[in-house]
Amino acid sequence: MKLTYPACFYPCETKDEGYTVEIPDLPGCVSEGDSLADAINMATDAASGWILDELEDGNDIPIATSMKQITPDEGGSVAMLLLDIDEYEKKNGKKAVRKNLTIPAWLDTFAERNNINFSQVLQGALVDIYKKTKLNKK
Repeated sequence: MKLTYPACFYPCETKDEGYTVEIPDLPGCVSEGDSLADAINMATDAASGWILDELEDGNDIPIATSMKQITPDEGGSVAMLLLDIDEYEKKNGKKAVRKNLTIPAWLDTFAERNNINFSQVLQGALVDIYKKTKLNKK
């Protein structure tokens, strides 16, 4: 599903460069970027996350206001953001994805005898690796 939402761009007050971005139709959805391109990317990511959270919680999403009806505060400008929710969900969604697994027969026998849940073990191991990787990138 592709959606468009108007966004208000304001030059950052605390930096020489950069922009703060507000998406009026998505309450509390504000982002910032060091350049206009970065601000667009960050706002698109923030808005996509906002929408996906609502959908995963079973809520309706707001209908986008026409760009012509949006009046930014002084010094601001308005542009449309294009959100590809399907693509964003593939990378960031909570929905479970089925994966096939190949392991040696002896390990399968051991796991079956001990009532080990393959999905839980694999998911737990991957989450641990993910957390370690995120910590190493900081």
